[in-house]
Amino acid sequence: MKLATLYAYASRGLITSLPRDGEHARLYSSDDVERLRTRHAARSGHGPVAAAALRFGEPVLETRISDVGRDGPRYRGLLATDLCRAGVSFERVAELLWTGQLPEAPGAALELRGDRARIWSLLAGHAALPKMALILSALALADEDRHAASDAAELGRARALFHCLAEAPARRPRRVQAKARVAGTLLSALRVPPNSSLLESVDRALVLCAEHELNASTFAARVAASAGADLYACLGAAVNTLSGSAHGGMCDRVEALIASIGNRARAARTVNEWLARGQQVPGFGHPLYADGDPRAALLLELAAEHGARSDPARTAFALLEAMKRGGHPSPTLDAGLVTLCHCLELPAGSAASIFAVGRSAGWVAHALEQRASGSLLRPRARYVGVAADTFVMGARGPEE
Repeated sequence: MKLATLYAYASRGLITSLPRDGEHARLYSSDDVERLRTRHAARSGHGPVAAAALRFGEPVLETRISDVGRDGPRYRGLLATDLCRAGVSFERVAELLWTGQLPEAPGAALELRGDRARIWSLLAGHAALPKMALILSALALADEDRHAASDAAELGRARALFHCLAEAPARRPRRVQAKARVAGTLLSALRVPPNSSLLESVDRALVLCAEHELNASTFAARVAASAGADLYACLGAAVNTLSGSAHGGMCDRVEALIASIGNRARAARTVNEWLARGQQVPGFGHPLYADGDPRAALLLELAAEHGARSDPARTAFALLEAMKRGGHPSPTLDAGLVTLCHCLELPAGSAASIFAVGRSAGWVAHALEQRASGSLLRPRARYVGVAADTFVMGARGPEE
């Protein structure tokens, strides 16, 4: 196992790591290393299929939407980083994920029913991700045509929902222009006057967030779709899963870490304090990218182009440098996204909103693909509890 791979697994909690008393070294669980070695042997055909297939690794279904390699995710065979560098818009990338074709312009959005102003008034003061889930539920109740809709209608519905989700950070919904870009809607919701540079950077971030195979939120969307749930419910299942601290909530954890550091002079000391306590630094080390997350690298390129003009941005770069200088795991998409948002001087919580709105493109693609398969996702569980013959049933209940 490469040292970088060891660090990556430890940072994700897959290998237990503890500081070694009196030495600048760490101890790693041999049992955890052996478990991961067995899993890799199973992948390469040199061992039994891993029992922990759903925990992080073994394929559980087939898809034509995306795959993940060392160069990052490919959307229908095209590298996400290439699409980003080429300036392909988020709207066109979404159509690529849904249909397998890259159109010159996206299709028309469906006119959604529901009193959006009233919905937003009821959600004042809530964070963006919980608001997204409630917005989806409220819009679903007003849409009588949401069940058994055609694929064409669902794509129109999805195009409209992009803007509804992008409006979640806003205090009140705004009228969306017919050809408005999702990045523009999101910036307006964040109360940031959009200019061409900001629009382009946020749009590219949305593209890099759009899809990443069977992450937890996407799998939740597929499970809901397999059970016949409508598109609102599929996206609701996904966004609620995304809100977890180990998934989309990771952006908020990285933001909180940077805020706790306070200034760039304390970055290295904070890293050492976290590692000395045996804690993983949030936003670093992705188990699928032992050599570093290519999406994060590109986001950090974009961030560097804008420059660190604020204290949080300078602290973010100092944190990245401290991790790199110490030979620790590379930054993930979350750290790259938060750093970019600080360089763009966007308000707190912006990274999580960009992540959710961008990833909704992949959720829709997977929901539609799962529906087309006609199968119900119903994994089996292996019982490891008390054996049936351990108890003797008596009049008062089970006794040993």
